[in-house]
Amino acid sequence: MDGLNILPLAVTMMVGPQIMSAVIFVTAPHAVRVSLGFLAGVACATLAGVAVMFGIATLLGSAVDTGDPSDNGSVGHIIQYVLVALLVIAALKNWFGRATAEPPKWLATLMTASPRKAFTVGLLVISLMPSDLMVMLTVGVNLEQSGAGYAAALPFVGLTVLVAALPLFLLLLLGSRADTVMPRVRDWMNTHSWLVNIIACLIFVVLILV
Repeated sequence: MDGLNILPLAVTMMVGPQIMSAVIFVTAPHAVRVSLGFLAGVACATLAGVAVMFGIATLLGSAVDTGDPSDNGSVGHIIQYVLVALLVIAALKNWFGRATAEPPKWLATLMTASPRKAFTVGLLVISLMPSDLMVMLTVGVNLEQSGAGYAAALPFVGLTVLVAALPLFLLLLLGSRADTVMPRVRDWMNTHSWLVNIIACLIFVVLILV
């Protein structure tokens, strides 16, 4: 995909409750099976989400000329600038609310999740998170502007799933030490959820503007 660094975009897809969910699943009973269910949900949601956003971008491109990717005044770039403004607002909101910030309460229910529930969580944390919808819309707009087909987004989808799988890889790599390390990672992310969200917003802003 021209103009997109897909690895940082994939990282942005998973920063926030998304990666926190993945970390919680590797500290739950039957961690491997549950984590695989989560990864399957992430893969399906990302494939479908990019397809929908590509379709929207294509329809928009048919109705309004989104312009050339090199034209900073094109409609496609204006859409991206609007996304930047929304992300800056979200980052500021997280910063000013950091003193009282808490992770979503539903994260606490994931410790007892079954593989089926983990699959559903994987679907929802991608499909319903505004930051992920923004990322996938950016991918769709870029595909439409560059005249590429849907297949050009598959590396992005694959890298998103790979990033989601990092906690599982770490679990398998650490072996018995994971029983100590992964709960600490989980607890840190729970107490610093506001920082994780700000990082996600800022990474995406940089990707759009560079």
